[in-house]
Amino acid sequence: MEYSFYDFLKLIGSLGLFLYGMKIMSEGLQKVAGDRLRSILTAMTTNRVTGVLTGVLITALIQSSSATTVMVVSFVNAGLLTLAESISVIMGANIGTTVTAWIISIFGFKVDMAAFALPLLAIALPLIFSGKSNRKSIGEFIFGFSFLFMGLSYLKANAPDLNSNPEMLAFVQNYTDMGFFSVLLFLFIGTILTMIVQASAATMAITLIMCANGWISLELGAALVLGENIGTTITANLAALTANTQAKRAALAHFVFNVFGVIWVLIIFHPFMQFVNWVVDTFFQTSNPEVAISYKLSAFHSIFNICNVFILIWAVKLIERTVCALIHLKDEDEEPRLRFITGGMLSTAELSILQARKEIHLFAERTHRMFGMVQDLLHTEKDDDFNKLFSRVEKYENISDNMELEIANYLNQVSEGRLSSESKLQIRAMLREVTEIESIGDSCYNLARTINRKRQTNQDFTEKQYEHIHFMMKLTSDALSQMIVVVEKPEHQSIDINKSFNIENEINNYRNQLKNQNILDVNNKEYDYQMGVYYMDIIAECEKLGDYVVNVVEASSDVKEKKIP
Repeated sequence: MEYSFYDFLKLIGSLGLFLYGMKIMSEGLQKVAGDRLRSILTAMTTNRVTGVLTGVLITALIQSSSATTVMVVSFVNAGLLTLAESISVIMGANIGTTVTAWIISIFGFKVDMAAFALPLLAIALPLIFSGKSNRKSIGEFIFGFSFLFMGLSYLKANAPDLNSNPEMLAFVQNYTDMGFFSVLLFLFIGTILTMIVQASAATMAITLIMCANGWISLELGAALVLGENIGTTITANLAALTANTQAKRAALAHFVFNVFGVIWVLIIFHPFMQFVNWVVDTFFQTSNPEVAISYKLSAFHSIFNICNVFILIWAVKLIERTVCALIHLKDEDEEPRLRFITGGMLSTAELSILQARKEIHLFAERTHRMFGMVQDLLHTEKDDDFNKLFSRVEKYENISDNMELEIANYLNQVSEGRLSSESKLQIRAMLREVTEIESIGDSCYNLARTINRKRQTNQDFTEKQYEHIHFMMKLTSDALSQMIVVVEKPEHQSIDINKSFNIENEINNYRNQLKNQNILDVNNKEYDYQMGVYYMDIIAECEKLGDYVVNVVEASSDVKEKKIP
């Protein structure tokens, strides 16, 4: 039998269909569960046991340990989860990801799911074209489920028949009879393959087919599975590259946890394999050798991860201390930059919205910090200190411009993915928020420039002027603080947005009052006309900044109102 290039393309196409099906199924589930998954993750991590159970639940639901770990890394980055809590959730994610192997083993090998694929697509078709986003998401899940098993069926059908053509297996056989070195070699291959494919479930499916077709022994299949457990950690580590130190530590903890597990299993590899064989032979009796070997591989995957969690759940603090020792806190961790958006590392558009939301919240906090610098600038007397602080405000303004562009570009990319109608509304509002927050940064810079121009005249404001400026700046700072509360939790109906509008009315009234008073004070020669101009420029710019704040609050509240049934 000749295995042509056309046959090879069919094999790669089958893998593509399998991966696409898994992606669509995962996206559909995440859109249906959406915010509930996020709230579960933040609420159910009160201790290490609930943390593990949460990781199992979410990963079993969304069928992607990578998505769970990246989400955990972003939550650590946002300060929603502590490092210790994140480690327990990641442990659970490792168990949850073994569900995929069992689904493939039970349905993919025992039942011909491909025969049900087309009828399932017929059921899903009206759901896909439904006006309700929830039904549409369920339809997408069924589509993905069908594609996944169609791809698996084609993978089996288009794989070369190596049993009937042993000469095709010759190159593999050169590496299968080297004893324990073969195990290490296949562990390495599994690691590299998973790092390239970026989906341990896909590599697991390939491993199951290789073992079921007799290409490699069960032991070497188990070695590939161990490699997959190391390779799958690359996604979270890539996502953490641009994150803060705590997020980097969480990603490294995932790597340390999996590597430690692989090391102790390798030490007792053969006894462990005998134990797995005994478990499957005792509890999963089957006469079909193909099904039996897939059960054994799935059982190995599950037992390995469950045992690893039972061993290391008591060592969460030790893992935490280890990663903290390996990755030290750096001064530049507080350096303004994008923290949560990591160049599209998340697997779905729905989950990416969370990243953008956290980034916008951080953006808002940075503009508030920038306004605090402006307040300090007003009373900085030494030239060196003033120039350093003014340069810092200038730097923040440049960063603010870049953040607006990067977040907006990211949101536009996210909007091209499959989204529920609620998420589309969110993206539209978030784009408006980003624009208005950038305008707040511009206002802060304008205030700094006005203060700088006033300083160059070698004249100063009167005590009365300073008193009015301080009060106006306090009102503006309060408005920014309230805006941050709204931006952080835009979906919470309990937040009173009227506070923001009340502060804005107070700012407007105070500006009008000072405008009239300024004309009288200049006429009464309390200060000269030029100082009055600088004074009113500061007051007017604060009022303008307050308008931008209200625009941000309105953008957030628009989404909230539309989400209320």
